[in-house]
Amino acid sequence: MTDLSEFFGENSPLKQYLPGFQPRAGQAWMAEAVTETIAGLGKLVVEAGTGTGKTFAYLLPALQSGRRTIISTGTKALQDQLYHRDLPLIGKAIGRPVATALLKGRANYLCLERLDHVAEVSDTLLEDLNAVREWRHRTTSGDKAELTEVAEDSRVWPLVTSTVDNCLGQKCPAWSDCHVVKARRAAQDADLVVVNHHLLLADLAMKEEGFVEFLPGAEAIIVDEAHQIPDLAVQFFGVGFGSRELERVIDEVRVEAVPFQQPELQRRIDALQTAARVLRAEAPRQEGRHQLAEHIDTLRKPLDALRLALGELITALAEIAGGSLELEKLHEQLIGMSERLALVAVDDAWDGLRWIEINPRSLRINLTPLDVSATLHGLIDTGHQAWVFTSATLAVGEDFSHFASRMGLGDVTGLTFPSPYAVDNNGLVYLPPDLPQPSDPAHTESVLEAVVPLLDMTSGGMFCLFTSHRALNAAAKWCRKNKKSLGGRQLLVQGSAPRDDLLRRFRDAGSAVLLGTGSFWEGVDVRGRALTVVVIDKLPFASPADPLMMARLEFIRREGGNGFTEHQLPQAVLALKQGAGRLLRDQSDYGVIVLCDPRLGTKSYGRTFLRSLEPMAVTSSQDQVGDFLSGHEREGAVA
Repeated sequence: MTDLSEFFGENSPLKQYLPGFQPRAGQAWMAEAVTETIAGLGKLVVEAGTGTGKTFAYLLPALQSGRRTIISTGTKALQDQLYHRDLPLIGKAIGRPVATALLKGRANYLCLERLDHVAEVSDTLLEDLNAVREWRHRTTSGDKAELTEVAEDSRVWPLVTSTVDNCLGQKCPAWSDCHVVKARRAAQDADLVVVNHHLLLADLAMKEEGFVEFLPGAEAIIVDEAHQIPDLAVQFFGVGFGSRELERVIDEVRVEAVPFQQPELQRRIDALQTAARVLRAEAPRQEGRHQLAEHIDTLRKPLDALRLALGELITALAEIAGGSLELEKLHEQLIGMSERLALVAVDDAWDGLRWIEINPRSLRINLTPLDVSATLHGLIDTGHQAWVFTSATLAVGEDFSHFASRMGLGDVTGLTFPSPYAVDNNGLVYLPPDLPQPSDPAHTESVLEAVVPLLDMTSGGMFCLFTSHRALNAAAKWCRKNKKSLGGRQLLVQGSAPRDDLLRRFRDAGSAVLLGTGSFWEGVDVRGRALTVVVIDKLPFASPADPLMMARLEFIRREGGNGFTEHQLPQAVLALKQGAGRLLRDQSDYGVIVLCDPRLGTKSYGRTFLRSLEPMAVTSSQDQVGDFLSGHEREGAVA
């Protein structure tokens, strides 16, 4: 058994593999807490600030515990990093190999059967398809992440991967060579399995429905980036019906039905396709999320017509479904869709919030549960598993009650380990004075006029993070119109290129200005002088009209609580911490967080937000910001 204090101490074997490794007290203490939790099959919530080294602080105890462990991460990219970089490194450091496995959802693995059945594709997809066909003979895992020359969002992937609905299972001719089956078998044999949250929640949802789980029975489950789980769980335990999914199945039914040459069957396929198009045409034009109740009078007739057409096609297919495996699966899919459509379209079928999500060429009707804490409690509180939840943002101050209540954890042990970096010396919070209220149409323009002068104070780059796409677009328009104000710096705008490409260009430029929203608030790691200013336009309160927010607020209201103090405020504080966390990513990093919301000084809750960024000092003086930045740049030049 490796001694934790020695492993994370001055003579740590990690020094040999991690250049610049330094002992951090929080890392060793966190590792001890995780060790005790796993040994006692308990529950632990840990907020670990940037630089704590939380990954190794849970990996070593997991590997030493002798218990079968699942580690769940927030994204597939983090999953790959953990499996391909961090686990091998710690395995070398402890001096012994570790039986581990990487397991993703089936949509990440090449399906040999579906690849063999791909016929003609458009010219735009031909190059990607040929790359996949050549790769099939090289890959042993079938994980599409290997094939970097084909974009992750290429339209070829749905053609050559399977879903739960269209997988033929053990009846598949390629079953013995199936990459999904091999990955799951490897997971069953491993001591430690790395998954992502979507797969973990899919497994928990299947347990809830009474199916046999496909993840190995684990004695310890460690959830990294755990702040994402509550909102993801709400979506997983809800019900949805999407037009894009229906259109895909209709297309596949049309192809599979050709050999049967039944005019009545073709008529029913056409009728269902027409009904789907009518529903889309009658739906709200404005993209985004809408309450179904506000549009039900308009949509009731097309919804009824869609349900009728779906039922008629299901009846027709029942007579010929035994003719092929593919038709049998499609028949099952349509039955499942009919059941889900009945749930989401019929009032009071299930307690929850019904809403529509409108996209440019599709719609999705959802039924969202008002609360999932009781469901999660039942799945987590089994008595035979240890659970560790960790993230850089789980607590408001040192209070974990918001996260714990949403997860159904009850009275759980919570620990906070602040960042070991010199945050008080290297970070500064700037509140530009005299800005208009966030609701003022001139707010975005005023924000840019207040922050652009900071570019003259630093040779580093600037992130401008916005709470809405409307503000992002307004900012991009202003910056292009006032290009000279940027002093020749490269301007990068979310949506103009893939996220990872924009980040690469931002790092390479070293002094660029990046405008972003949503996806740039977390999971972005830019170190060094390439990022010295992070601007946040408004306090990140989620819109009270957002269906997920509405569902939660309705639940709190029914329970006699205060939705603002119990949910909206802590959620916004945690979101602010995520955005501000983009700044100091290394012990030598320095920079300024610019908060452009005057409510910080006029509302009582403003103090709650500012306390979440302690121990950074707060100033409203632009001169003080200039002195701070120039002082650090001089120190860097001397170093």
